[in-house]
Amino acid sequence: QVQLVESGGGVVQAGGSLRLSCAASGRTVSSYVMGWFRQPPGKEREFVAAITQTGGYTYFADSVKGRFTISRDNAKNTVYLQMNSLKPEDTALYYCAAQGPYSGSYYEVSSSDYYDYWGQGTQVTLSS
Repeated sequence: QVQLVESGGGVVQAGGSLRLSCAASGRTVSSYVMGWFRQPPGKEREFVAAITQTGGYTYFADSVKGRFTISRDNAKNTVYLQMNSLKPEDTALYYCAAQGPYSGSYYEVSSSDYYDYWGQGTQVTLSS
């Protein structure tokens, strides 16, 4: 069992930056693919980014490529999402999630169905 707690959300102006953190407890996250998803107001949850167990591979949604980076510190049991050049459409509730063995499939790392553990989310709001 893994417990995930997100932090770092807040209100930021368009063009600004935020760094989200996801702290894990219960089991080490080094065994898991870690992902970030978000749910904009009135919309379904969508994939944002994922990182493999050792950080060797990262995946991003097209909407955030070049603006967001994902990283992990397995010694601290923490995963990060650095968000730069934020846009109004980045407003959402951001979730951290953990997935079991890495299959090498973009489809699986980007699909919420394949994630076993989820945090409660942290809100990111862009102000104009």
